[in-house]
Amino acid sequence: MTNTTARITKKGQHFEILVDLEEALKVRRGEGNINGAILTESIFTNLKSGDIASRDLLEVEFGSSDVAVVGEKIIKNGEVVLPVDYKNEEQDKRYKQVVNFLVKNSVSPEGRPYTPDRIMSALKEAHVNVKNKPVDAQIEEILAQIQKILPIKIEMKKVRVTIPAIHSGKAYGVVSDWKQDEEWLSNGDVIVTVSVPAGLIMDFYDKLNGVTHGSALTEEVRG
Repeated sequence: MTNTTARITKKGQHFEILVDLEEALKVRRGEGNINGAILTESIFTNLKSGDIASRDLLEVEFGSSDVAVVGEKIIKNGEVVLPVDYKNEEQDKRYKQVVNFLVKNSVSPEGRPYTPDRIMSALKEAHVNVKNKPVDAQIEEILAQIQKILPIKIEMKKVRVTIPAIHSGKAYGVVSDWKQDEEWLSNGDVIVTVSVPAGLIMDFYDKLNGVTHGSALTEEVRG
């Protein structure tokens, strides 16, 4: 179990609690148990020095002096401090996800695959900041950074997608990460041209068909 601080500042006043890191992060996602997340019996204005916030102050700033109620607001609306070791572990996990993706989908200009070690080395040498979101949603940004270090490319499939108006809202979320251009028709349909890594094209079609119930029309664009 890793303990850390959750904190928030309201009108210049600091409020802090000690929390279990993993459980607090679950609470932020709406999944955890608040009683398991909070490790202190009071709300502090300074956790290190042990200065406890008064009930009156908590009532004014949070509308409650209940530790669980206030603590949940601090966790969800404030900051859960991430220890350096945790940040490094999470970054390593994200790096490995990127490496796995690129090993499967990328090649050198001569068409040869790169080893996982070579790709990992390029990521670190380029100081790539892999964000906490799906790899496929940020791969173009990642490629732009590591191409300064390593000549690497991904085979892309260009597809023209016609989405019926009734499904345009949900389907737009599927195509937006890969969109190159779009054209809205007078009947509300939208034609979107996307460029998707070849290794992800079947997954792309599955997601598109799922939100449009198979009604979207697709045509591969060559050349």
